[in-house]
Amino acid sequence: MENNNALKDERADIICGRNPVIEALKSDANLDTIYINGNGGSLGQIRRLAKEKGIVVKDADDKKLSRLADGASHQGVVAEGACGEYVTVEDILAVSQKKGTKPFIIICDEIEDPHNLGAIIRTAETSGADGIIIPKRRSASLNATVFKTSAGAANYVPVARVSNLASCIDQLKENGVWIYGTDASGSEYTKTDLTGSCALVIGSEGFGISKLIQKKCDFMIKLPMLGKINSLNASVAAGIFMYEVLRQRSVQ
Repeated sequence: MENNNALKDERADIICGRNPVIEALKSDANLDTIYINGNGGSLGQIRRLAKEKGIVVKDADDKKLSRLADGASHQGVVAEGACGEYVTVEDILAVSQKKGTKPFIIICDEIEDPHNLGAIIRTAETSGADGIIIPKRRSASLNATVFKTSAGAANYVPVARVSNLASCIDQLKENGVWIYGTDASGSEYTKTDLTGSCALVIGSEGFGISKLIQKKCDFMIKLPMLGKINSLNASVAAGIFMYEVLRQRSVQ
């Protein structure tokens, strides 16, 4: 028998327990991701409701659920609330149109660490980027950690969450945006013209940009690496590239 006393966790963005999650889904609460262990009974119902509402469902083992629940009874399911509203790619393109500037967009290809995503959003805000695009799968989302790490910037930078990053890039290209991948195989970043309509693709912490997305890029740019370590933290690298766009546009 299910424990109907499973309640919302002390963290405002976490809901633990089967009945509380079902009620949150039925009430159209602003849920971001549901972590679940199992398929039958009420867990199956949760999966169906989440699919109907377009909410991401991720399979998780009991250890991860217990960590997310922070000691609360989770009964095989934990829902993470979205701390912000996602926008569309069209909304992000409209930002530059409204400002009368050329598009400047950041695409995060499977950035799974919420601290990295939060730091990228923070730098995007200070460098004047129009918005961030993230995939629905294999990516950090607009959770409490991202908002905290962004130091408030997540309140100002629009974030679009898309189901197909490759198709999204095609859409950007149709709108005159050039796609710049960031990879060690590219050209020196300071010697590449970034003054036009551009989208910077920042790869994942461990694997960089996926092969499919690499093929979609118009150009590849790199940072010089003089030490024994051949890569930077994703958010640090993203910050350097973003400020190079700002620098080049400022001296035009």
